[in-house]
Amino acid sequence: MKDTAVLLIDCPDRKGLVARVAGMLYEHGANILHADQHQDHDLGLFFMRVEWALKDAESKEGDAGNGSRFDLDGFKEAFAPLAAELDMRWRIESTHQKPRIALFCSQYLHCVADLLHRWQSRELYCDIPVIVSNHREVEKLAAYCGIAFEHVPVNAATRGETEERQTAILERHEVELVVLARYMQILSPAFVARYPAAIINVHHSFLPAFTGARPYHAAHARGVKLIGATSHYVTEVLDDGPIIEQDVARISHRDQVEDLVARGRDLERLVLSRAVRWHLDRRILCYGNKTVVFD
Repeated sequence: MKDTAVLLIDCPDRKGLVARVAGMLYEHGANILHADQHQDHDLGLFFMRVEWALKDAESKEGDAGNGSRFDLDGFKEAFAPLAAELDMRWRIESTHQKPRIALFCSQYLHCVADLLHRWQSRELYCDIPVIVSNHREVEKLAAYCGIAFEHVPVNAATRGETEERQTAILERHEVELVVLARYMQILSPAFVARYPAAIINVHHSFLPAFTGARPYHAAHARGVKLIGATSHYVTEVLDDGPIIEQDVARISHRDQVEDLVARGRDLERLVLSRAVRWHLDRRILCYGNKTVVFD
């Protein structure tokens, strides 16, 4: 795993922003590994991601006690006045820290199984302490992976109690990101508000087309020639949060609903895993109802 830090910024656009940020990093001895920026000219906004090494490149392996190390806390303190001057929203995080993820799913397990495989193969750098489901189909898979399983049935009459229990589970496991891996229940605005830009969902259509629970049936009835899947952050408006990733597959008049479902599952796995990986890599900034996904 890389031993780096990432700075994410969004602020009103103006001349000299890149130079001011890069100059301060240089003054503090940072070795910048990657930098990317974007301007939204219509809104006059600037976005930037900078990643730099925390350990001096000349430090040898096993020499951590003697090697020069970037003072991350000191830089945060020094950067705060510049950020205030330039009206920045910003955060700095070490990539060495593993985010803690909870997976929510229902009866369809293709997305959660794919994420667990990528996690076990170290493609996803995170901890997954718990899987939550309103069904028991995933229980054996969770046990096989050594992950706690919480069965939380859902019904309309006790939805408030259900979400209180789910919230307690997330707090107990110190979860930072919730991934809805085909969790077929609607979350309340109160639940969503606890995790702003920290709940990722996969929807089995190319949003904003075919929202709701049966998009493949709706797509087949409409006779579309492309089907898609969308990963997005969850907001209180159903299937309307900032889109992170989308992909499509071509179909024809010969394909039936079952064919669309089968082909769509591949798309769902891909777009959800990409969204989770980019979130873990600190590559996403939200603004309005959109995202910037840095290279």
